[in-house]
Amino acid sequence: MHVLGRRRRGLLVLTSLAAVLLTASAGPAAAKPQQADPLQQQVDAIHDTGAVGVFAEVTSPDTRDSARAGTAEMGTRKPIPRNGRFRIGSATKTFTATVVLQLVSEGRMSLEDTVEQWLPGVVQGNDNDGSRITVRQLLQHTSGIRDVLPEIPALNSADGYRAERFRTYSPAELVGLAMQHPPHFSPGAGWSYSNTNYILAAMIIHEVTGRSWAQEVKDRIIRPLGLRHTSTPGAFPSILGPHAQAYAVFGTDTSIDVTELNSSMAVGSGSIISTTHDLSRFYTALLGGRLLAPAQLDEMTTTKPAPELGVRYGLGLGEIPLSCGGSYFGHPGELLGYRTWGGVTRDGTRTALVYVTSDGGQDTRQAMSTLVDQELCRTHSWMNESKR
Repeated sequence: MHVLGRRRRGLLVLTSLAAVLLTASAGPAAAKPQQADPLQQQVDAIHDTGAVGVFAEVTSPDTRDSARAGTAEMGTRKPIPRNGRFRIGSATKTFTATVVLQLVSEGRMSLEDTVEQWLPGVVQGNDNDGSRITVRQLLQHTSGIRDVLPEIPALNSADGYRAERFRTYSPAELVGLAMQHPPHFSPGAGWSYSNTNYILAAMIIHEVTGRSWAQEVKDRIIRPLGLRHTSTPGAFPSILGPHAQAYAVFGTDTSIDVTELNSSMAVGSGSIISTTHDLSRFYTALLGGRLLAPAQLDEMTTTKPAPELGVRYGLGLGEIPLSCGGSYFGHPGELLGYRTWGGVTRDGTRTALVYVTSDGGQDTRQAMSTLVDQELCRTHSWMNESKR
């Protein structure tokens, strides 16, 4: 993820993967013999890095395993809830890309359509030019458009959070803030993560369908898959149902409760609320071919190097190497006090997801990455043994 100020560039993106993956992909840790209840051991290891609460879930066609550590609220002994809800941050982008690709499959738009075609005059000024940027480049983060999140006070400081946590942003207002800066590069000439890309994708979904991004996500993904604990909250600042509190330090030594947040600044890019179990169902359905036609799923999972992150990136989905060989797909994310890391095997048969309820640090991110890697590699080992 991209840290704003000292830390914040991890708000909604694949979190500092280049550094985090060094240990996960090195091999020796995954090669050690697993002891009893390895999932709980890994969750405890994440908690030991300073996370307030940790919850992880691993699923396969015939099993579902989970583990937790820490508390749901600082200063109490209340355990983090099972199947608790949290803001999933950048994992939202995979939902948005899925809707766009469904519309492509229906012939209602093309990945080669320009932003200007659907949003006339929206991307312009300071050398930004929507007539030169395609929908594909938005989803792939090759547009060059600057990220708007550094402009959001509520995400950058404790004072900003207290003053503006309930502020509502319109998508057009957010894009306008990004247009105050020149692009990183000409469209297609580089790779740079930008939440603005997915805000624009949400706006295009609205133009193509005549309905909001939130409604399309609900009708095309949430309801068909029965994701009963997943929602697109819009400007509503609270998390309904069981959940743990979220905490942020904003580069200081003091944690503050940041659970209440109007996440309208992250429409299309990071605002969805879900659970580990619902996300597992989503990833399983997506890679299993239930949400996209083969041609569109191939587009999504055809990746290119993302040097900024040290991984490969497709359309709303990252491809991350496994220490045991091969790779998995996923989209880690963060939105102010909730951080998640998860992935799914290429065939969609096994998922591993974990989230924490505080900023944590590099050790926290590393431990989360290691959990996902080792759980998916354990499946790889079992599958190989079963074939002997």
